[in-house]
Amino acid sequence: MSLFARRRREPSPSLAPAGRGADPATPASEQHVLVDAERLPSRIPTIHFTVSIEGTWDLLDDGPHEHHAPSALARHHLREHAARALRHHTVLEIPAGEDAVNTVIARPLSPEPWLVMHGTAHLTVSDMDRTLAEEHLRQAQHGDLERQETSRRIAFLQAILSDPDQRTVWWIDQYPNRLGELTQMTEAVKDLNPPHDATRDSVRDEVARFVDQLLTDIRTPQQREVFLRALTQTLRALGSSELRSTANRWLSAVAPDLEDDTR
Repeated sequence: MSLFARRRREPSPSLAPAGRGADPATPASEQHVLVDAERLPSRIPTIHFTVSIEGTWDLLDDGPHEHHAPSALARHHLREHAARALRHHTVLEIPAGEDAVNTVIARPLSPEPWLVMHGTAHLTVSDMDRTLAEEHLRQAQHGDLERQETSRRIAFLQAILSDPDQRTVWWIDQYPNRLGELTQMTEAVKDLNPPHDATRDSVRDEVARFVDQLLTDIRTPQQREVFLRALTQTLRALGSSELRSTANRWLSAVAPDLEDDTR
């Protein structure tokens, strides 16, 4: 066989086909794959994105590998990566969903030791899926509003019924013809705690309730003096000069009453 004949049968690498849509900058060994307008579920599983992926795959070496359809394997893995990313987005968030997918598949992926791939996704949404998503969002918002209103009403009643004075006035206002049941209602809710407010300091509230109850129980000037002297000593130990001065003024204010009672 002549040298001329061999050269005629061996095509030049620059003329060899590089696959569908080949990029001149793409190495000749890379092969192109396409996931064409497939429906993948969104965060709401019954509502779908329409996903198209253009990708490439390449063999990392010339050694033997176990899979005889690398293109199918590449499409499968690109599709799976896209599906996992889209489970966190609704179809009303196309830019965010597209960015999430491309953040994953645009970098080299190697699901097998001998295979590497990457791709770029483009998302669209059908009119039907968009309409379903908008209706689902309206229903979710309506449900959120109802739950917030229910929580607000329960917190209001809890605050009223946990306060002895307010619950009495509230009962009289709401049920003026059932005043005979007031004692029974009071007994039923006597252990009810006020609603928890996450924005407030629970320790501060407990201290405020304790001081309020303490002041209610102090009925004589002698009791007030004992309390204020103990408070002054405590504040002195804590190093709070401003509060200590205030307590001293209170103590001076009750001293005349104390002297009158001891005469």
